Amino acid sequence: GRQDQALAAAKRYLALMNGLFMEVNPIPVKTALNLMGKDAGPFRLPLCEMSEGNTARLRSLLEKAGLLG
Repeated sequence: GRQDQALAAAKRYLALMNGLFMEVNPIPVKTALNLMGKDAGPFRLPLCEMSEGNTARLRSLLEKAGLLG
């Protein structure tokens, strides 16, 4: 029954949600958790670290969403 609040939250996080698919999952999700200080741990083969450019872009999206200090 709180459609306005739901719409506001969806708009606030839409860019981040889309950004979590900029590379093969779960790489962006795990990188985001590590950037947020959660211990998601290292990647295991065949997964690898995100590119520096995409990591910077993801960091920016997390900051804009208010999830990084």
